[in-house]
Amino acid sequence: SALLPKMAKENSPSLTEVVKEVVKQRQSQKSEIEKSKTVLFQLQAKFQELEKEMDSIKLEMKMTEREIYLKDDAIQVTKYHCENLEAQIRALYSENLKLRRDTETVQEEFETTFARHNEYREKIKAHKHIFWEVESKMPVMIELAEKKAAVKELKAKKEEFMRDLQNPEGSVIKQVQDEIALLKGEITMLKEFIIKKKDLLEEEKQMHAKLRKEIEVSH
Repeated sequence: SALLPKMAKENSPSLTEVVKEVVKQRQSQKSEIEKSKTVLFQLQAKFQELEKEMDSIKLEMKMTEREIYLKDDAIQVTKYHCENLEAQIRALYSENLKLRRDTETVQEEFETTFARHNEYREKIKAHKHIFWEVESKMPVMIELAEKKAAVKELKAKKEEFMRDLQNPEGSVIKQVQDEIALLKGEITMLKEFIIKKKDLLEEEKQMHAKLRKEIEVSH
């Protein structure tokens, strides 16, 4: 029994060794704690950097979203303008077609009117030609030519009488007076003939007006 305590005493560590071991363990723990603190500090710094990056990314995302919204608005405005332009182009195209049809219609009407005018002018020309031919053969025109010849002859006689009056040996006053009276009568007849001719021309003008109306009605 005395041998066992002795053996236990020999096998158990000394107090100094225990203290050393405890100090060693504490130093080791302290070193581990310092390392852990360093790692924690590094992780916190990294986390702060990540938070800053996240904030920056969030800000960029917000700016990007805002730009997208603005671009969407711009796209809608552009789309609206494009639709308006397309509507205006369609309206202008329709108006252009209408103007082209109206122009063609006016051109056709002008050509038709021009053709009618030419036809009317040719008819008037033909009627004038017929009228001139008939007029040249009318008794009144023959009479007018005869009257002109008579007036010409009377003027010649008057000049001859005037020369005779200047002859102191001649006595033809009575004859001259008779010739003058005859000349006045011829002039009066000529005036009446001219009045009759004017009436005839007025009737011819009315006939032309009636003919023009008939041509217009026929077209």
